[in-house]
Amino acid sequence: MHSIPVDQDEFEVLYRTHYARLIRLCCLWLDDPYEAEDVVQEVLLKLLKVSQSQYRPTAWEPWLTRVTRNACHDRRRSGWWKWWRAAPAARVKAGERSSLYLTLEDEALKREWQARLWRAFQALPARQREVFALRYVEGWSTAAVAEALGLTAGSVKRHLFRAVRRLQQTLGGEA
Repeated sequence: MHSIPVDQDEFEVLYRTHYARLIRLCCLWLDDPYEAEDVVQEVLLKLLKVSQSQYRPTAWEPWLTRVTRNACHDRRRSGWWKWWRAAPAARVKAGERSSLYLTLEDEALKREWQARLWRAFQALPARQREVFALRYVEGWSTAAVAEALGLTAGSVKRHLFRAVRRLQQTLGGEA
């Protein structure tokens, strides 16, 4: 940890650099864009507070990922979250813009495939979703995922293997 507080300009850079990534991770981990926005706002408040203190992380990306992951865990563990999740949530789907070259049948098949893939991903245990999202969606190395989540590299590989195998089984080898 350094003892030099971050200035407002550096906070702005951190915000612009990491905001979209944190939203994406929260959407993957919480399956609700509104909850994702709330959690990211909490994380950004923590970032502001820590960035202005005398103690701050040497690497912001792993710190932000860890804080975001913990905030998502806290949100899922809270009592009202279980009640809220029992009600169907509106989904914001990535890639809703249809191509001019797709037929209506192609578009329907594409949306059906996206829905199947999303349901299969959401059926994974939370740890497998976290590891899969960081490794394959964010493109992090196994070592970086292990460090960010406080796991060993072997544990990350085991969770990835199980996640991929489960997705393949669920999707019938189409993945």
